[in-house]
Amino acid sequence: MAECEKLSGCPFFNDTLEKMPAIANMMKSKYCQGMKDSCARYMVAAKLGKEKVPGNLYPNMKDEALAILARG
Repeated sequence: MAECEKLSGCPFFNDTLEKMPAIANMMKSKYCQGMKDSCARYMVAAKLGKEKVPGNLYPNMKDEALAILARG
């Protein structure tokens, strides 16, 4: 497992998303500092660019990320 290289510019990791969930710190540990390839935000940013990542997409929303990727 490796820390995500996109942490410095990630709105989720830097607490700039609206209505951050109470479990955000647990998600940060799991996705941002561990399993980055499973992070929905990372998946979309890596394939389509960070400008295509919806502001309300949380790391655990893999199904939504897959739908975004399918739409291209």
